[in-house]
Amino acid sequence: MKPLRPRARTAKDKFGQEAETKCIVAGHADSFCLIFEYASFNNSFSRLFCRTAAHFWRGLFLAVAFFANLSAVSQDPTQADSQPLHPTAVASRRWPWWPLLPLYPYGCRPTLVRELVPDRVWSFEQLHGVWYVAVPIRMTVVRVEDGLLLYAPVPPTPELLGELRALEQRIGPVRAIVLPTASGLEHKLPVPAMARAFPKATVWVSDAQWSFPVRLPSTWLGFPRDRTRVLGPDGFPYPDQLRWIPLGPLDLGLGTFLELACFDQASGSLLVTDALVAIPPTPPQLFDLDPTPLLFHAREVGSDPLVDTPANRLKGWKRIVLFANYFRPESVFIPDLGSLLLEVRRTTDRTPRCHFGFYPFRWSEGWESVADEFLLDASSDIVLILAPVLEKLVFTRSKGLFVEWLTSLSRCSSVVSLIGAHYAAPLKLESKGFEDYIERINRRQWSPSDKSWNLLAEIDRFLVANRLVP
Repeated sequence: MKPLRPRARTAKDKFGQEAETKCIVAGHADSFCLIFEYASFNNSFSRLFCRTAAHFWRGLFLAVAFFANLSAVSQDPTQADSQPLHPTAVASRRWPWWPLLPLYPYGCRPTLVRELVPDRVWSFEQLHGVWYVAVPIRMTVVRVEDGLLLYAPVPPTPELLGELRALEQRIGPVRAIVLPTASGLEHKLPVPAMARAFPKATVWVSDAQWSFPVRLPSTWLGFPRDRTRVLGPDGFPYPDQLRWIPLGPLDLGLGTFLELACFDQASGSLLVTDALVAIPPTPPQLFDLDPTPLLFHAREVGSDPLVDTPANRLKGWKRIVLFANYFRPESVFIPDLGSLLLEVRRTTDRTPRCHFGFYPFRWSEGWESVADEFLLDASSDIVLILAPVLEKLVFTRSKGLFVEWLTSLSRCSSVVSLIGAHYAAPLKLESKGFEDYIERINRRQWSPSDKSWNLLAEIDRFLVANRLVP
């Protein structure tokens, strides 16, 4: 198939393209800065070196972006393979608060809406991630006795709100907005905007909300004063239909980890936020709206074009899975600066979408087998996992607490599906699935420190050494 080429810049599209360029350059430059800043924690010298390298790379990346963009602008418009989105479509996906948490796709967020249980449960999905390591993030909408309940909100773009308004016309008004986690910033940030969009809805937040570096009152975080309730101390929404099962609280030093699962007895759906995921073997449907992250990470070097094929989508998905779970998987390394700059010079796609030919990763043999450990086997039962980043940085010394929560979930005898806030959903599941996962946990080493877990172990040692965690 032909490589995907940058689209032509038409007169009506010029403003949007310029804004997109600035957004992608700024966001990814900052993301790459963070990669180097957290690359090593062995000693004070390495930390100083990595911080210096981070700012050097940030400046270099922005300089390359500026000059490469001059070349991209002069491209022949007849070479474009696709037409630009209509300005109305772009405007409907705007999320103006993205600078507060600059994650891809920044200020333009397409939304996929799916009905998971007919007339009872719906999924509103968007992408989010760093350096094109993007995974789905999901808001689940549950039908309750007098309307709708929103579990784990995502950014309320005009497109998303339009779909919600249409659902309100069919089912009833939004009655409750639930933030089921105390620490997930990607779930917390959209709540104030969602609350303003539905001024008659009650806002329910998990207990022990916190902010860093300064502890702020909840009203300063954007939660409306008169209609915000705390899950637990103020009761629970719709307790006759919904069963709420807390994981935590767990003292993290800087703050508190607390997450509440929600079991909808009417549909048999178990809603969770971050603590349980099951990663599908193929890219989720959401990537049909934007396959760029998959194609970006399917490349071997920066000069490779973005070629949209099923094989490349699968290859990119597996690599994204490794990055998202380990940060620095054992099969990846960063080559020398000269090799990277040579690939930048060779590239023919000098656009923000392709990062101007800058791809600082090389993959060694065997990386695919490591990724396959996380993927579901279509011929077997679902495999639940606790994401390695949470196992190592949150539950490394609290295995018993996590197992106890799994035991509580197994008591939901009528559960038929799991709906997580990330990756695939719904996932067919019976209560025995939790018991099987507990057995697998007890058979393997908990929170290892070798191979792909190495960087996570370094981060954990750094946090402990500096007394940032108990």
